[in-house]
Amino acid sequence: MTSPRPRLGLLAACGIVALAAACTESLGLPAAFNENVVDTVSLWALDGTALSLPSGYQLSTKTTVRTDRSSSFDLAFNVDTLGRPVFLPTGALGLGLGSGLHHETAAFDAITTPPSSGYTSDSAFVFDSGAVAVVRSRPGCSLGATIFYYAKLKVLAYDAVDRRVDFEILVNANCGYRSLQPGVPHS
Repeated sequence: MTSPRPRLGLLAACGIVALAAACTESLGLPAAFNENVVDTVSLWALDGTALSLPSGYQLSTKTTVRTDRSSSFDLAFNVDTLGRPVFLPTGALGLGLGSGLHHETAAFDAITTPPSSGYTSDSAFVFDSGAVAVVRSRPGCSLGATIFYYAKLKVLAYDAVDRRVDFEILVNANCGYRSLQPGVPHS
């Protein structure tokens, strides 16, 4: 009769190898195919501008949104009662707590992954030209858990006369991926 100890050792070794291999897998994510690229976007204030101008931005589609026609956006732009430019996550507009913004002190190019917490999701996000933020979308895709899309943005200019903000933004529109670096993300 052989001792069960060598078999247990072999079983444990196989388990460690399998666990190590699983940690290097993509955690069941579909293959990324959307390339992360920096784009320049302009939004006009919700108030005091023509309805035909976009005031919202949707991360999953990387598009500006006319907020009079759709509530499918992750952030909107407005000017508050003190005359300050603000980004508004969905919770600040009564559209549910989902999207959020996180103020960053790092340079735009230095941000490679989004933070896990600390997002402003229920109030105005006041900014100045040059401000950098990470944006978290509303829950956007489902892989058996709540999954968000992420982006980083840098405010290039605010035009108080036209009530317009110009910013550069890099969106990762790949479900479950968190990289905020240019190119197609790798798992």
